Amino acid sequence: MLSTIRQQLIAALADGQFHSGAHLAEQLGVSRAAIHNHIEALSTLGLDLYRVKGKGYRLAQPLSLLSADHIGVAERPAPLHLLWQVDSTNAFLLARAKQCRNGEACLAEMQTGGRGRRGRTWVSPIASHLYLSYFWRLEQGLAAAGGLSLAVGVMLCEALESLGVSGLTLKWPNDIYLNGRKLAGILVEVSGQQGEACELVIGCGVNVTMPESMAALIDQPWADLAGEGIAPSRSELARRVLEHLDAGMRDFELEGLTPFVARWLARDQFADTPVKLLLGNQEVIGVARGIDPQGHLLLALPDGTVKRFAGGELSLRPRD
Repeated sequence: MLSTIRQQLIAALADGQFHSGAHLAEQLGVSRAAIHNHIEALSTLGLDLYRVKGKGYRLAQPLSLLSADHIGVAERPAPLHLLWQVDSTNAFLLARAKQCRNGEACLAEMQTGGRGRRGRTWVSPIASHLYLSYFWRLEQGLAAAGGLSLAVGVMLCEALESLGVSGLTLKWPNDIYLNGRKLAGILVEVSGQQGEACELVIGCGVNVTMPESMAALIDQPWADLAGEGIAPSRSELARRVLEHLDAGMRDFELEGLTPFVARWLARDQFADTPVKLLLGNQEVIGVARGIDPQGHLLLALPDGTVKRFAGGELSLRPRD
């Protein structure tokens, strides 16, 4: 885990200004040699750090650390766990799901085992992006959870749009794109038995400021808010996302996907576009025709028929 000294060091450097080793050592009550060692260790966490003789240490760009006050933790109707480090925010809530209340959430400065859909790693550098998970117990059971990732995509888009972000689109079933590049992803994990209430953990990852050292680890075109000239604090972004999840999940519990379908279609990344759908080793080509009321992908096949596809281990891509 990230030690208290390293947490304090990150907080001291977060302003993006130069800080001398001597000043940091005095401030944190350790030796200058210890500061040097801790700085070296922080570089492995995805922080871009500079050292200039006679000036000291500084980050390549300021960090927007999460703030309980700015997020409004005290005003929330359910607990909000604000962590420096966790394996994954989804795993944290899943481990305590039986005790969770609707709207309970977890935010972290960094994840060591962030996950995306289909088992992919979600690159999670420290204090750079939004790593948020949200709990909801759906009394209607598993059958009522169909299409949830699409509804959450709409909620997340609307939260970002409330901060002035434009150019957002949705890629079925769970990605958010900004001007044609991936900005955010959603991972919904469900547990429960047929005929009983089910427990939902909704994971949201949003790229805010991608460190240069981490960019090379991503194997697809990506976007971040900073690169588009949009710079909300991560705390303000978290607050807006939580507000939209609170309201959206109440609507979803009452009406399911229905109130979200038109809003999803209005942001469809691949509307009427030639695409290919990867199903394991198989590939299906066609033209994307949006979604049906249950959230299934509609694909117009070369023979003129329209086929529905459910989520799962599928990957939708533009056709070459």
